[in-house]
This record gives sequence, C-alpha cells and structure tokens, in this order.
Amino acid sequence: MRFADVVVAAVARTGAEVVPARAQMATTLGFHIILACLGIAFPTIVLLAEFIGLRRSNEVALVLARRWSQAMGVLVAVGAVTGTVLSFEMGLLWPGLMRQYGAVLGLPFGIEGLFFFLEAIFTAIYLYGWRRLGGWAHFWTGVPIAVSGIFGAMSVIAVNSWMNQPGGFTASGGRIVSVNAWQVFFNHAALYEMPHMILAAYMVTGFTVAAVYAAGILRGRRDRYHSTGFAIAFIPAAVLTPFQIFVGDTAARAIASDQPVKFAAMEYVARTSRNVPEWLGGVYVNGHIYAGLRIPYMDSLLVGFGPGTKVIGWDSVPPADRPPVVWLIHLCFDVMVGLGFLLLLAGLWALYEWWRRRRLPPQRLFWLLGAVSGLAAIAAMECGWVVTEVGRQPWVVYRLQTTTAAATTNGGVITSLSLVIVLYAVLGAATILILRVLARRWRLDAQEPEVPYGPPPALQDRSLGGAEL
Repeated sequence: MRFADVVVAAVARTGAEVVPARAQMATTLGFHIILACLGIAFPTIVLLAEFIGLRRSNEVALVLARRWSQAMGVLVAVGAVTGTVLSFEMGLLWPGLMRQYGAVLGLPFGIEGLFFFLEAIFTAIYLYGWRRLGGWAHFWTGVPIAVSGIFGAMSVIAVNSWMNQPGGFTASGGRIVSVNAWQVFFNHAALYEMPHMILAAYMVTGFTVAAVYAAGILRGRRDRYHSTGFAIAFIPAAVLTPFQIFVGDTAARAIASDQPVKFAAMEYVARTSRNVPEWLGGVYVNGHIYAGLRIPYMDSLLVGFGPGTKVIGWDSVPPADRPPVVWLIHLCFDVMVGLGFLLLLAGLWALYEWWRRRRLPPQRLFWLLGAVSGLAAIAAMECGWVVTEVGRQPWVVYRLQTTTAAATTNGGVITSLSLVIVLYAVLGAATILILRVLARRWRLDAQEPEVPYGPPPALQDRSLGGAEL
C-alpha cells in the first residue's frame, strides 16, 4: 500500500475533522501559552522592580517598572484575544467533550473567568495610577494582578489535569448527575501539573525579559540600566529552576504510575520489563532506536530508585490505545529536560561569580547564554505541552473519551485552521512590532522623570502649594 493510501485510511479511521481540529487547537494553544506565561509571571517581575525602586530609592528600577508595565498592558490585551479564541474552540472543535463533561469543566473555567476579569480591572488601575497615586499605594494596586494570574492559571490547569486524571463526578445513564468541585479542581494530576506550569511561567517570563537586556549588553550597552534589567528578571528565574527540575522529576514518576503508556512513549519502553535502560535522544522506527545513547538500568532507577523496578511498556494496551509518533514525544521530553539543565547551568554560573566576586560573569559566553535563555525556556515549555497532550492520545479524557468521539463532525475545520494560522501570524508580528516600537521610544527618550508618581511637580505647586503626595 502506498504511503498516501495509508494516510487516507488513517484519516478515515479517526474521522475527517479530527486531525485539522487537533492542528488548530495546537496552533492556538501553542501561541497563547506564551502570552499566558507572561500574563502569569510578568506582573510579579514588574512589581519586583517597583518594590526595589521604592525600597532602595532606585530610580533605574522605577523606570524599568514603568516601562515594563506598558509592555505588560500590550501583552495582557493580546492574551485576552487569544484566550477568547481558545474558549470558543472548546465548543466548536470539541462538542463531544463539552456535551459529555461540560458540567464538570464549567466550574474551573468559570473561576478562571472571574480571575481574568479581576486581572484586567487591576491592570487598568495599575497603568492609570502611575501619575495619580503615591508610590506604595500604586505598588499595592498591582498585587491583585499577580495573584489573579496565578489563580487563573491554576483554574485552567485544573481542567487539563482533570483530563489526564478524571474523577470527582458521578454519572448515571450516560449523564453527569453530581460533581465534587473540590476533587475536580484538585485532582491527582493537579498536584504536580499546577506547580510545574506556574514555575514554567516564571522561568519563561524571567529568562525572556533577561534575554532582551543580555542582548543589549552584548551590543555594548554595559550600563546600569541594562544590568539592572537583566538581574531583576534573571535572578528569580534562575532561583526557581532547580525547584522546577525537582517538580518535573516528581511529575515524571507520577506519570509512570498514573499514565504508564504515556511514560512508556516518553522513555521508549516498548515492553513491560525490569532493568529498563534510559535512552537519550534517538528516533524509534519499526522497533529499533537509531542515534540514541543507551544508559543501562537508568530508567528503572529513576522510576523506583532500583534497577529491578518494573516499568510498564506500551505493549500493555492494544495498538489503538497507544500514543502516536512516540519519537516526537520522546524527543520533546529530552529537549525539555536538556534545556532545563542548560538554564540551571546559567544560574549556577551567575551564582558562582557572585559568590566569588560580587558581580555577574563578565565572559561573553555567559551573556550569549543569557541572550538565548528566553528562547530556551519557551522551547522547553512548548515541548512539555507536546508531551502532555500528544502523550495522552488517543484519549481526550483519559480512559473515558477518545479524541475522535470528542471532535466535531461538521465540515470547515481546514478552512478555520487556515484562517487561524494567517491571523495568528499577523497578530504575532503586530505584537512584536508594537513592543519594538516601545523599546525604540524608550531608547530615544532621555527625559525620564525622577519620581514617576503623582502629577508633575509644577502642577503640584499650583494645586497643592507644593505639598508632597
């Protein structure tokens, strides 16, 4: 049979709209998740800069906070658009999922909506308040933005983690008759997915912002402004990296127990056995692994802390219940872990230099690493989502509903996929262009006010007799 005939037969088996529906969801989610990370963690970075500026009378930190808040406003606006598209896609692309389990998923989605509105309201207050509130009063108006971002993220992750470990509901006659909200929200997978994603958001944001200033330093702008901007963003991300690695290791071990077939795809475990080796890299084709590095017994050691630990392979389920393209899942997992350790190395390098000489490393290699750290963190996060979503296939709700049963049967998905790709490309380019315009304006603007709070001093003198706000 020709390859084209195999593809046609596969599409016919899975439903004509499943593949384009998954492609459209992957496109929108892959774009939105970057903005979601910035929405979760960027407010905290902005508040950290403002806190340092207020606490230490650091004008550079205050300037950074004010400038970053402008970029934050742009990113929140774009993120609201892409997030709204995703909410519509849940019903348009996956009507079977929402029809069967909408009563379960409605609660976390509703909570996320409340936190999003709270975040949007206080973002407006924070941006509007730079010229109208005193220093600490303005700082506290930003705290709800950071808190709302974290709790909103937890609500969305509750949905995804529930799809990996469903429970907390009672069904009768094919219908949901009761829901335990607590068990749905804090399901078993949420215990490791929530901290893993939130830590990833802070790493993506911190390293991405730091990368901008590292690139500036590489271009010769070795001034206090760039070094302060780099340090405020880089240090929190670097500090959280070892915690993320620990959480990720715990999560992988939990997946080996809760979703053993997904773990088997992550680690190339074809048959259930003991003394299972670890494969670094490599491509699995027709029962063979090419160009991979084999470490004997290591997979069993990682799963159960002993070489005799049994690891379940994908032979434990019928072929129809196995994840597709296991080489993609495995390589994405390896890339995620490898980039995580690369970012850990950057943090340890900076820590060592600070411990020895109370400065950031002067070597050009360190700043090159800092300049690519943002892309590395984003790539690691995207790879993690590929592992999570592709590894769960063919299930949309693990062991309860297949992706084929959840997908729409209406036509036109290929058309909507094409439109989404074009529109998101335009939206992404416009967002980058706006941020670059802001950065250019900041570089050209040499008239920075000494204190960015309250009305200009001349107006204070006229209206309040020079009284300090």
